Amino acid sequence: MAETPTGVLTPRLARARYRRIVIFALRFMVVEWWYGMVLPRLGLIRVSRRGRTERFRRFAARFHDLAIELGGLMIKVGQFMSSRLDILPPEVTDELAGLQDEVPALAFPAIREMAEAELGMPLEMAFASFDAEPIAAASLGQAHRARLTGVVAADAGFADVVVKVQRPGIRDIVEVDLAALRKIAGWVARVKSIAARVDVPGLVEEFATTSLQEIDYLHEAASAERFAEDFEENPRIGVPRVAWERTTRQVLVLEDVTAIKVGDLDAIRAAGIDPAAVADELASSTFAQFFEHGFFHADPHPGNLFVTPSTGDDDWRLTYVDFGMMGEIPDTLREGLRDLIVAVVARDPKGFVDGISAIGVLLPSADTATLERAMRELFDRFGGMAVGDLGSVDHSEMVDFADRFGDTLRDLPVQLPEDFLLIVRGVSLVSGVCSALNPEFNMWEAVEPFAATLMREEGTRTLQDLGGKLLASAGTIVRLPQRIDDVTSQLEQGRLTVKTPAIDRQLRALQRTATRVVSAVIFAGLLIGGAVLHATEPTVGVALMGGSALPLLHALLAGRRPRRHGAR
Repeated sequence: MAETPTGVLTPRLARARYRRIVIFALRFMVVEWWYGMVLPRLGLIRVSRRGRTERFRRFAARFHDLAIELGGLMIKVGQFMSSRLDILPPEVTDELAGLQDEVPALAFPAIREMAEAELGMPLEMAFASFDAEPIAAASLGQAHRARLTGVVAADAGFADVVVKVQRPGIRDIVEVDLAALRKIAGWVARVKSIAARVDVPGLVEEFATTSLQEIDYLHEAASAERFAEDFEENPRIGVPRVAWERTTRQVLVLEDVTAIKVGDLDAIRAAGIDPAAVADELASSTFAQFFEHGFFHADPHPGNLFVTPSTGDDDWRLTYVDFGMMGEIPDTLREGLRDLIVAVVARDPKGFVDGISAIGVLLPSADTATLERAMRELFDRFGGMAVGDLGSVDHSEMVDFADRFGDTLRDLPVQLPEDFLLIVRGVSLVSGVCSALNPEFNMWEAVEPFAATLMREEGTRTLQDLGGKLLASAGTIVRLPQRIDDVTSQLEQGRLTVKTPAIDRQLRALQRTATRVVSAVIFAGLLIGGAVLHATEPTVGVALMGGSALPLLHALLAGRRPRRHGAR
């Protein structure tokens, strides 16, 4: 271990920890350089490929052991790697998928010292009671039950709390681990074949941002309050309140909302609650986070979800806890997700590929046709099936399809944005929890109400965009006759005088055509604008649609002069 019994990281232990991480990565890189580059150049491609799967599996197993031994940020690195299905082979992701952020609890005297230093007072003054036995221990901190003193409890509105205290020295450990990861990323970035496919330094910086936020408990407290505000009008969703009087960057005090674990189906039924209804609420609140709020819980595993019986108007609530890992959807990603969800519901493989391209997942050199074929096969075979129904699919078929789909994805130059990965992680966890609550749960049906809204909004937005483009074009076309006059004036003012009846006739014809096009564009703009406004402003909408008749008549009839007899 790189920590002392009290958790303090000495300079000597920091250097030793840094070396262990860097040397571990360097050994793997040397092995892969030998098998991946040297042997193929010697004509031994089959030899280099023969043991590739086993090499990756051994690497992942050894990293798993290293992460458990070192703790700190290394467990988070392993969990992060297990989610990178876009750039890592299944031998690695599968081996690390079960890596849990659970380590032996730190002795209470060290936790007491850390908490008292942060709060600036003895625990006996800060709390009416404080349980020395932790209820959970992780690599970054551990949690204890406590009770607020009378005055603080009165101000907060609750007394029973859970106190999360960071492990002493964890910030130093995080800094050492990030320094080692940045060094490794710099080495990897020099390998052209890897740099062309994956921005490893960029991945490390994304991971660093998330990790530094996770050890800032003030950030987590603010996230909990923001999440609560998003669902303040939904009585079915519960969120623990923050005791700000006792919260610092390294000590977080939240209302104790411990209740029935979402995975305890027997207890849920014993409380008279329908597990299927809980599954529906979890799915609905998840998609509301993605598509309405743009701020979502990125770690909704069963340990972070409780079902809370209530004696009020609503007989139960779904309560979220642990807001250390949250995701935020920027506008560009939200627009791309709109396109994706519409494409998924419509079973449109091309629309799906276009959507992930817009998000920035696919690099310009990607062979989208291959992915489109894979998505078509996915939609044709599994589209619309409930998660529980997948159990009836032949196992060998599922494995074969998963392998081929994974190979297709890894062969493409892709790199998923971290926010998108957090969404994938969230959906995956929620899908598993919902299926456990209700074997008949169908994620497609759960997303359809949101998709229907999105498609209605998409239709309105398309009309608005089209109207805007037409009106913008109208501005250009309206100026066209003036530009023609300007060109004519310049010709007349030049030394070269051009006088040809043919050109004059063509210019006049062009001007007449331009004015007719303007009328056609104005007609389309008024008609579309009226159609868009008709749903909310019927009077204005009808007026615009009616007014569009005048420019339409001009577009159809203007410039049509009767032929003069004898004209040639």
